[in-house]
Amino acid sequence: MVSTAKEVSKDGPTDVSRPRMKLVGAVVAVVAAVLVTFLITRPAATTSSFTPLSGLMTLKTMAAESMPYGDAIASPQPTLIEFYADWCTTCQGMSTTMAALQQQYGASINFVMLDIDDPQWAGQVNDYGASGVPQFTLLDAHHSEVKTWVGKVPKIILANVFDQLIG
Repeated sequence: MVSTAKEVSKDGPTDVSRPRMKLVGAVVAVVAAVLVTFLITRPAATTSSFTPLSGLMTLKTMAAESMPYGDAIASPQPTLIEFYADWCTTCQGMSTTMAALQQQYGASINFVMLDIDDPQWAGQVNDYGASGVPQFTLLDAHHSEVKTWVGKVPKIILANVFDQLIG
């Protein structure tokens, strides 16, 4: 017969291995904390990896580097206007796709980004009927609306329309 060591206290019997269980619990908690810290702070493995933070950073970088709206409208090239918001997770998720398209088509198409939360763009939001984000409005060289998409749009669909437009 196997017996386990028990101590008797005024509250009743207790298992002698309880301190060992507390130690195991503490070790598990420390390992979990280290793992969570690693996962949160590690750099993205590739430029196409998406995390909410990397998506927001890409979105902000693209917005800062996009062609100013006035310059795009004065240009004889077609223009893609992206209506976005920093809080929009779909906008963040589309940011790597849009960066790749801008790299591929940037010499032929103006890429403009307008933050719908910025009051200076209220007129454009109204004029182009931006009803959701992201909204992508493609204008031809004469600044007539060719096509509008709202939400997540596959890269191949955008690329096909771009190819037809610049043909």
